[in-house]
Amino acid sequence: MKREKVVLAGGTGFIGRYLAARFESEGYTVVIVSRTEGLSWNDAAGVRNALEGAALLINLAGKSVDCRYTPANKEAIMRSRTETTQTLGEALLRCEQPPPLWLNSSTATIYRHAEDRPMTEAGGELGSGFSVSVATAWEDTFFAFACPQTRQVALRIAIVLGEGGGAMRPYRNLVRWGLGGRQGSGHQRFSWIHIEDLYRAIRFIAQEAHLQGPVNCSAPFPVTNRQLMASLRRQLYMPFGMPAPAWLLKAGARLIHTETELVLKSRWVLPEKLLASGFRFRYPRLDAALAQIINGWPATSLPELS
Repeated sequence: MKREKVVLAGGTGFIGRYLAARFESEGYTVVIVSRTEGLSWNDAAGVRNALEGAALLINLAGKSVDCRYTPANKEAIMRSRTETTQTLGEALLRCEQPPPLWLNSSTATIYRHAEDRPMTEAGGELGSGFSVSVATAWEDTFFAFACPQTRQVALRIAIVLGEGGGAMRPYRNLVRWGLGGRQGSGHQRFSWIHIEDLYRAIRFIAQEAHLQGPVNCSAPFPVTNRQLMASLRRQLYMPFGMPAPAWLLKAGARLIHTETELVLKSRWVLPEKLLASGFRFRYPRLDAALAQIINGWPATSLPELS
């Protein structure tokens, strides 16, 4: 029997490799589109052929934002998202049997700095600044396509936590350097999702035909930055951590090789659509997620996705 096909665009990063391995473990054939392996973005015919008859298209393509926002990096961050989305949309419209679902990555950073209340799909307020302009341009490019045979969902993904990549590297470094106290005021919210729950949310969305438009992919219990750092210190057996005020983080931005916005912005995001549809998180609480990622606590059998 022919195996169902998943097309994973931008599938060579931390999230993409995890999703590819999980889909393959479930018996899917995974086709990668990227700059470095699998199908090339320049192979228009090959991309269209890959999409033909596919069960699912997931687009994760985009230059990492874990860098300094130089003019060159800003341009690359924006273009790597909008141009790849445009390429996929044009290829999909040429298909005779397009995939029934197109999941396009977005980001929970699209919402404003929020310490007063959580942001949901229905009641969230968009923010301002470069990161928000990238997110809105990304979603605008995606939803500009009218795909009569394809449901479209923008995954507003919170900070992804998992072994071997994502946000864990810079946070681990801060703890190991003795800077594992609060960053800035420590009151800013940290919305996150375990990478396994991101995979399971994707599978869930594929089964729930009513889900469309933006969907927040974030754990239901965000924490403050102060709580995040305390949990990291516990899991890394670090008894102390010096606080890092905002001015110190900005002065030392080159040391952590990223923008301070990634640490200081308050992301208070709730997965309203997923919860209302009955999705159950495997890792709803941060302590359990970090224990699994850092200390290898084995995951128990997952609940059924349906």
